[in-house]
Amino acid sequence: MSFTAIILAAGKGSRMKSSLSKPLHKVAGFEMISWVIDAARSAGAEPIIPVISDDTPDLASFLSGYSIAIQKNQNGTADAVMAALPHIKNRDQPILVLYADTPFINKDIMCELLDNIKSGSDICVLGFNAENPSGYGRLVTSSTGSLDAIIEDSEASASQKMITNVNAGIMAFNGSIIEETIQKITPSNSKQEYFLTDIVSVGSKNNLSVDYILTDKEHVIGINNLAQLAIAESVAQNNLRRKAMLSGVTMIAPETVFLQKDTIFGQDVIIEPNVVIAGGVSIASNCHIKSFCHLEKCSIGEGNIIGPFARIRPDTITSQNVKIGNFVEVKKSTLGEGAKVNHLSYVGDTHIGDNANIGAGTITCNYDGYRKYETKIGNGAFIGSNTALVAPVTIGDNAIIGAGSTITQDVPNAGLSLSRSEQTIIPSGAEKVNNKRK
Repeated sequence: MSFTAIILAAGKGSRMKSSLSKPLHKVAGFEMISWVIDAARSAGAEPIIPVISDDTPDLASFLSGYSIAIQKNQNGTADAVMAALPHIKNRDQPILVLYADTPFINKDIMCELLDNIKSGSDICVLGFNAENPSGYGRLVTSSTGSLDAIIEDSEASASQKMITNVNAGIMAFNGSIIEETIQKITPSNSKQEYFLTDIVSVGSKNNLSVDYILTDKEHVIGINNLAQLAIAESVAQNNLRRKAMLSGVTMIAPETVFLQKDTIFGQDVIIEPNVVIAGGVSIASNCHIKSFCHLEKCSIGEGNIIGPFARIRPDTITSQNVKIGNFVEVKKSTLGEGAKVNHLSYVGDTHIGDNANIGAGTITCNYDGYRKYETKIGNGAFIGSNTALVAPVTIGDNAIIGAGSTITQDVPNAGLSLSRSEQTIIPSGAEKVNNKRK
């Protein structure tokens, strides 16, 4: 269903104790507001209108592609919605009011709220059932089950405090009634703020159809400080791990594996303990990621064995059956089918051909202090241990580089190259050195 999404993001977020705008704090690698935007877009939102304050340039920059509304004065949530209304061209479609700090709201919940509007409700409120409702606004219903009001905890009577269905903040509206109805809200607090929750009682008094639905609390977790952000991260990680395991990923100790919202897995992937997968990672089927690996913005081909203690940095692409071993760092490189970089090596800005073997301690010297340069290693090439490849340099197909070499010139196909001092042996030399030391 096509609808307008208003995302309220103008709160000061002072409890975050951070110079970063609250909606830009990340959960599972993505900004909170981006979670909400993605869910709204998948539900059919067009347009999406974020409401921000005029003193959050970082947030304005992040949202530069959207029709941003500015709440000039912090006069409450109803005032924030009013700031967005001039940006809405089509009032015939429903309007959904969301919050930038509730990242786990999803498409299905949005669609259920919108279905209520499509079925004739003028206002539909999202709530949840709280075991301990203290601190939450109570959903007060009539004898017929319609929603009469949202009563804040501080204003609730003794009987109303017994209500366990509470307000989650998110609301859907018939677009044709929202402006007229919201203008009837009056400030009823010491700060003289206009609360969107009061639109429920205003709507009921004006014979509008006001309804509500309930969801699980987990979907409407709000984040107001860094402690709550950590709780949300834990929730997100548990959900991502479960989703991965149900799709065919084996995690030996899932609580020690950290994923991102955009992580992509094939089937029959094994993840050992203490693995961190940052943003932009795809791992194909039949891969084995061993303990203490860190992967970021890379594409891992089918049948790869990675680690332990490997770091795969951005713009790395591996083909099938690649092996990257312990204490290996790979950055901005492509590795051909069957290539091996097994031990204690750094590979950067490099193309490695099929079935090439990179010996222990190999370094591609890709940076001269000013620019990065590329190394090319051909199919079937063998790079001996403790080799330095000084880029730009090309090693031909099936070439061999002797151990301990520093290579500064191209090596042809099937060529053999080494560069090291001639070994000198002095008979009884050790005895002379030891005597001198004594």
